[in-house]
Amino acid sequence: MTAPTRPQHEIRAQYTDTTVTVYQAYAPFIGLPAVRDGRFPDVWKRDRMTWIKPSFLWMMYRCGWATKEGQETVLAVEITREGFDRALGNSELSHYVRGVHPDRATWQRNLRRSPARVQWDPERDLRLDRLPYRSLQLGLSGEAARQYADEWTVSIRDVTPLARRIHELVSAGRLDDAAELLPRESPYPPAGAALPAGRRPDPSPGQRS
Repeated sequence: MTAPTRPQHEIRAQYTDTTVTVYQAYAPFIGLPAVRDGRFPDVWKRDRMTWIKPSFLWMMYRCGWATKEGQETVLAVEITREGFDRALGNSELSHYVRGVHPDRATWQRNLRRSPARVQWDPERDLRLDRLPYRSLQLGLSGEAARQYADEWTVSIRDVTPLARRIHELVSAGRLDDAAELLPRESPYPPAGAALPAGRRPDPSPGQRS
């Protein structure tokens, strides 16, 4: 039997009825106080864009299993689904797409006004190789970044030891053991059927019309 094809664009995340977990990586002087206090420290710049990633393996690709400079501390940030969905519902694509936007000028105008940006990047496997479907990155700026840090955050956990242990198993060729340790991510259903055009994930193959 042929394995079902994944949608090209699909939000996959670890989530509960009220929260969703996203990942970020920081230098220890930001990451460790955030874990200790359960909130981002004042040194975390709330006036800059920040990118959150629901995919653990995409975060591992981005931070090199917590080895890249300035990304040595990997955080699992549990935020409210209400905040996450609000950001999605007020987002704009990070790049112009013909057929989604009327023209480039309209996209640029919407992008300047939007507090959130959606970017779809190739998902990664345990070896961090590209997969044929994409994973969400969500960029937050302005008021959305501040709300993320100070209102939406429910808890912050240091998952650096988990990242390093999975990396050790992968390096040893023990892929099945490594896969057992991965966070369990499932297709995430955003609240509201009418996300802005082009930002919504694809339906599952069984839902296609």
